[in-house]
Amino acid sequence: MFPSETPLPDPTIEESRSRGTLKRTFRSLDSRNYRLYFAGDLVSHIGSWMQTMAEAWLVSTLTGSGVAVGATFAFRFLPVLLFGLWGGTIADRFDRRKVLLVTQSLAALLAVAMWLIVLTGVVQVWMVFGLAMALGFVTLVDEPARHAFVEEMVGNEHVHNAVALTSAVGNSARVTGPAAAAFLVATVGTSWVFFVNAISFLAVVGALAAMRTADLHRTHRHTERPRVREGLAYAWSITEIRTTIALVAVVGTLVYNFPTFLTLLARDTFHGGGGLAGFLMAVLGVGTVVGALTAAARGRPTSRTVVGAAVLLGITIVVAASVPAQFETEIALLPVGALAVFFGSTANAHMQIWSAPELRGRVMAIYTLLTLGTTVVGGPFVGFVCQHWSPRIGLGLAGCATTAAGLILAAVSAARRRIRNGLTRTTAVATEALVPE
Repeated sequence: MFPSETPLPDPTIEESRSRGTLKRTFRSLDSRNYRLYFAGDLVSHIGSWMQTMAEAWLVSTLTGSGVAVGATFAFRFLPVLLFGLWGGTIADRFDRRKVLLVTQSLAALLAVAMWLIVLTGVVQVWMVFGLAMALGFVTLVDEPARHAFVEEMVGNEHVHNAVALTSAVGNSARVTGPAAAAFLVATVGTSWVFFVNAISFLAVVGALAAMRTADLHRTHRHTERPRVREGLAYAWSITEIRTTIALVAVVGTLVYNFPTFLTLLARDTFHGGGGLAGFLMAVLGVGTVVGALTAAARGRPTSRTVVGAAVLLGITIVVAASVPAQFETEIALLPVGALAVFFGSTANAHMQIWSAPELRGRVMAIYTLLTLGTTVVGGPFVGFVCQHWSPRIGLGLAGCATTAAGLILAAVSAARRRIRNGLTRTTAVATEALVPE
């Protein structure tokens, strides 16, 4: 008797599967309008991350204060925290493409202003704070309009894929932008980083201007002025959105403070400098790109997907906080980055899928408030924990809170399903009893 032979995999089938996965991951690029936006957004994001690093370096040079550097980001996101929900009403009231043309142009002008004051040598720290706050007011309108506009480019069927690809763009720029900024600062000076960022906005403005407006999936039209209260009541009335909002609030406040965590981890735990902090951010950035592409390859997200991603994210953060050596920490940051973006992309798409088109701008304003605005509160809190105890404790606290929130909401959802199924069976039995034989 001869042993049975294991058939070798058919290379044609394997190649076909690979092509299918690739096509599924990038299916939103079939839309001409989204292809234009995707390319322009990539260039613009690289410029924005260049400016973020150069701005921090500039304030550090002017003041020598880490608190002042943190204050720069607080000024940028304070308008989002205070007025972010009103930005969603603008995104719901007006043509979102035109809104983005205005906000992106204003952001470019603010970058030009930064370039000029640094180039001429008149820059003072209060000017940087003022321009950072002005950019925050632009952001509170730009972010919800940008999130809601994704569905108009690709349609509701592919919105989850397009959101994930947009996240991949932003997170790949997180790696390349700071590196490019460091090169320019070292070769031609800080001012030219702001100039390059100003020019980068032309890519997305040009993409928006070149779109075929007839191909856009426009469904929101308002005859009356949209109200913030209406958007809040709507989002909270839908169980699927409410669960996601609760998780995004925890993750946005405690987890999305990676610059603080990794800077203090590099300095206080591993006794390294800015180079090590930058390397840890780069490792995290590699993971975020993987997570975004994974989200893009998956189907439509469900509430269970969002909750499961939050639980896994919390667990990986706890693991990263627990491993003792620097190399092990660097390895552990890869799944943290992947799951952080996978969760963010999935939660974003889930909220968009469950929201009505005419209210999507206000729902996305809630998402923006919880992911950007809460850093004004969460950043100082986690910084205090990291400074007075240790960066590992701060990171572990964020991981434990995220895991606990995910498990609690999973238990609540399971209980709700059992009650609903019980009511359904009771109704069915009662109906059967009423039917005459």
